Amino acid sequence: MASSSFNQLLSFVLLLGLVNFCSAGRTLSAETSDQTQQPLLFQYHNGPLLSGKISVNLIWYGKFKASQRAIVSDFITSLSASSPSTNQPSVANWWKSIEKYYHLSNAKKSSLSLSLGTQTLDQSYSMGKSLSQTHIKQLAAKGGKSNAINVVLTSSDVLVDGLCSSKCGTHGSSKSSIIRGKSSKFAYIWVGNSETQCPGQCAWPFHQPIYGPQTTPLVAPNNDVGVDGMIINLASLLAGTVTNPFGNGFYQGPKEAPLEAASACPGVYAKGAYPGYAGDLLVDATTGASYNANGLNGKKYLLPALFDPSTSTCSTLV
Repeated sequence: MASSSFNQLLSFVLLLGLVNFCSAGRTLSAETSDQTQQPLLFQYHNGPLLSGKISVNLIWYGKFKASQRAIVSDFITSLSASSPSTNQPSVANWWKSIEKYYHLSNAKKSSLSLSLGTQTLDQSYSMGKSLSQTHIKQLAAKGGKSNAINVVLTSSDVLVDGLCSSKCGTHGSSKSSIIRGKSSKFAYIWVGNSETQCPGQCAWPFHQPIYGPQTTPLVAPNNDVGVDGMIINLASLLAGTVTNPFGNGFYQGPKEAPLEAASACPGVYAKGAYPGYAGDLLVDATTGASYNANGLNGKKYLLPALFDPSTSTCSTLV
């Protein structure tokens, strides 16, 4: 049954050329609606999940405006239930559904708390404007390596191996320095700004897709197609990172291209979603922007549906 469900997912991918991979984060996005999808058989592979108090450290590579950095940093801060938005639905409520994975894993440490950690600016392009995945790991190592997720964000003028051709971002782990004779791993994420390189792939639905139904793009909630697209990818990768940090946590399908908590629900953002249509989203009466979650400081975000392991369906905020 798992193989059948997986093949069915892939058939929709081929139909639109819009797909999410957990290791690739989110490439060309669109998928079946939550009403028509077949149940996915997620499996827990007995590996550790991230738990405890985790700092999300941001490494900004290239040129980002202060306003762009604020969109991302406010999103990270909004994940915490200790500082929820007064407006609902909220980012914190979206993140809270991740707790279901911890309950199913029977982990000794079942609590997880994310907070905004350090921010490192590399505006001089210290490794050039064409990066490999090895460069990404080296940049990720600039963040803290204990109880941390290090997020590398590359600006729109930086070429990264695989960006657009196969991925919009990645998550993985790398070894930290040896302490007392033991080496440990730290989790990292990379997300690229696709605004000028491939917004039709990595910033949908805020840009027309390169394949599939050519619907009118939605207005980005923070009026920044590139960074609002980065938020979608970052949210998806954060969900995958905490529930499958080292490749042996929760996922479905092959280990080399697994479907994780958010990448199992590509293109689904609200009820009524179907290929090429993100769903019945909330719309800001003043700006006309589409969104499904409220964050801190008046920010609004569009966040992907999360796979609910208790019901085997894609769960949305709206």
